[in-house]
Amino acid sequence: MSEKRPESMQRINTPELAESFIAEQVAAIKAQVGGEKVLLALSGGVDSSVVAALLIKAIGKQLVCVHVNHGLLRKGEPEQVIEVFGKQLNANLVYVDATDRFLDKLAGVSDPETKRKIIGKEFIDVFAEEAKKQEGIKFLAQGTIYPDIVESDGVKAHHNVGGLPKELNFELVEPVKFLYKDEVRVVGKQLGLPDGMVYRQPFPGPGLGVRCVGAITRDRLEAVRESDAILREEFAAAGLEGKVWQYFTVVPPFTSTGIKDGKRTDDWMVIIRAVNSVDATSATIEEVPYALLNKIVKRIITEVKGVNRVAYDLSPKPVATIEFE
Repeated sequence: MSEKRPESMQRINTPELAESFIAEQVAAIKAQVGGEKVLLALSGGVDSSVVAALLIKAIGKQLVCVHVNHGLLRKGEPEQVIEVFGKQLNANLVYVDATDRFLDKLAGVSDPETKRKIIGKEFIDVFAEEAKKQEGIKFLAQGTIYPDIVESDGVKAHHNVGGLPKELNFELVEPVKFLYKDEVRVVGKQLGLPDGMVYRQPFPGPGLGVRCVGAITRDRLEAVRESDAILREEFAAAGLEGKVWQYFTVVPPFTSTGIKDGKRTDDWMVIIRAVNSVDATSATIEEVPYALLNKIVKRIITEVKGVNRVAYDLSPKPVATIEFE
C-alpha cells in the first residue's frame, strides 16, 4: 500500500512555505538520524540535489554523498556537482569516475532495453561497492518525490538504489517524498541551490546513453555531449531556457556524405529535438526561429568533431516518443 500525501499539507509555492517546510524537515531528519551516518546517491538532478542540501543543513558531515560519473552525463554536470556540493556546501562528497567501466560494458550493445539494464545494474554495483567502503552507515537517503510513490508504489527505480544488496540493510530517509516536482524546485531555490540545478530539464536515468542511439561509441557519445552543450547554450542566450520544456540532441548510428575543405567526408548527423509538454504523455514541437536554428547548425558543424549534417525533428508525441530510445 503506497503512502498518501497528508490532506492538510499545503502546496509549497512561496519562499515562506518553503522555509517552513525546510525547518520541519531539518528537525525530522535530526530526530530520525540522530548521530548516525547517511548515504546518498547524488546524481546532480533536482530531486537528489535538494535532498542533499536538506541533509547537509540538518546533519552536515554525517551525510556521505556518492556521485557516480558513468560517462553518460551532460557536459559540465560532474563539475557542477563537485563545485556546488564539494566546494560551496563543503559536503562529505565521494566522486567516482566509472566512465571506462560503464562504456566497456556497453560496447557493442545496441538494444535499448539491454542498454538500460546494463546501466542500471552497473550503477547499483558501483554504488554498493562505495557503500561497503563506508563505515557506520545506518541510513540511505533517496530523492523520492510524490509522483514516484503514486506511479511505482514507493520505489524510486530510476535512481537505481532499489536493488542494493539486502545485507546493507539501510533505513530510508526520504524528506521530499510528499512533494511534487514544482514544490521540490521551490524548496531547492530557497536552499540556495543554483538555477541550473534547480530548474534542470527532464533527463533520462541512462543519460546520454539513450541519445547516442544504438551501440554507444565514444566518438558519437562525445558528439552528443558537445552538440547538446551548444544547443543548451544558444537556447539560454535566446531566452528559451525554462520556456521550452525539454531540448536535446541525438546522434544516430549512421554516417552521411559531406564536404569539408574541398574533400569528401563520411561523418555523423546530429538531430535536434525541442518539445513542450505538461506531463510527458504528449508533446508538441517548439517552433524555433530559423535564425536561431541556423546559428546552432553553424556552430555544431563547425565545432563538433565528426559531424557534417544537422536535422530538426518535427515529430510530435504521439506518435513519436520524446526520447529516441
